Amino acid sequence: MTITFITGANKGLGRETARRLLALGHTVLLGARSPERGAEAAAALGARFVPIDVTDEASVTAAAADVAAHEGRVDVLVNNAGIHGPTGDPGSLTGADALRVLDVNLAGVVRTTTAFLPLLRRSADPVIVNVGSGMGSLAFTHDPGRPESAVIAPLYTASKAALTMLTTQYAKALRDIRVNVADPGYTATDLNGHTGPQTVTEGTDAIVALATEPPGAGSGRFVGRTGEIAWS
Repeated sequence: MTITFITGANKGLGRETARRLLALGHTVLLGARSPERGAEAAAALGARFVPIDVTDEASVTAAAADVAAHEGRVDVLVNNAGIHGPTGDPGSLTGADALRVLDVNLAGVVRTTTAFLPLLRRSADPVIVNVGSGMGSLAFTHDPGRPESAVIAPLYTASKAALTMLTTQYAKALRDIRVNVADPGYTATDLNGHTGPQTVTEGTDAIVALATEPPGAGSGRFVGRTGEIAWS
């Protein structure tokens, strides 16, 4: 039985990933910051709720301890929790704005990964899937033919670009764990006011694919719905 832990899984991409992986036979641990919304989502899906606030070191440590006590290991860690931050004219951005976005989208991944590494290393085939974005791709955001080029979201894009680099570094350093980043594509979720043309199911295609690959699949990759994306 594959045991999968997903952060930010009470709604959107995280919840749909949980639903799909449960249907594929995974034991899903649904991580969420809100006890009420997390418990409600887990009950509706048939997952086990584990409280986790990725911006709080004590909360992350407690979540890992909870899983250690109940399941004893994690086979797949999906770092999905994320926030968008301000859009448009960057003239009013503050350092506090930047720190708030990076605290969730980048530091949150670091906190969670560090806390869950001992659990992942108890797996026969440990996997980390970081949920990134084409908005963090220099090539995509400079290509006028792509929707990413039309969005001004300075902090979100910067955080996702940083996450892609973090992923490559983890992949190089953690030789015993497969570490990749998924680009969901422009998906209708709360994050963008449900403006994306993709359904939430389409948006989870890359995440689910990376979470269900066979042993020996590659590490250090950027993967979208239609396959691998060049690092740029």
